[in-house]
Amino acid sequence: MRQRIARALATWFGAGYVPIAPGTAGSVAALPLYFLLRAAGGVWLVAAGAVVVTVVGIWSSSLVAGELGVSDPQIVVIDEVAGVLVALLTCPNDWRYALAGLVAFRVFDTLKPWPVHLLESELPGGYGIVLDDVGAGAYVAAIFAVLRAGGIIP
Repeated sequence: MRQRIARALATWFGAGYVPIAPGTAGSVAALPLYFLLRAAGGVWLVAAGAVVVTVVGIWSSSLVAGELGVSDPQIVVIDEVAGVLVALLTCPNDWRYALAGLVAFRVFDTLKPWPVHLLESELPGGYGIVLDDVGAGAYVAAIFAVLRAGGIIP
């Protein structure tokens, strides 16, 4: 039972089973949660959701990776969900900016700039699986914060 729950969460309720670009599918599947949390409680609830998804993601991805014997299984996409929530923390409350944030997150998640790539390679199990995506999301959140502080975006 525990393994089934872990797999459902790690694959973000099946998004990780998409045959082409499961990471992108997981990122897109994070948007309903983001919009729900943002509408229900604003950025603070999104932040709380990011923390919860990160913790649950570390647990569930560790179990699934161990079960499959793979260090970072493609079907595990809860890390993308955590990363997207972090990326959109400083995003203006507008679907167009959320979409831009999602695209920027995918770029940073793919490129894994320093020191994000170290999180993936140096941390064990679920910590490395999830925290590199959280790091990529932090880059996007920082960009949004700078653009907002500079008055470039609302």
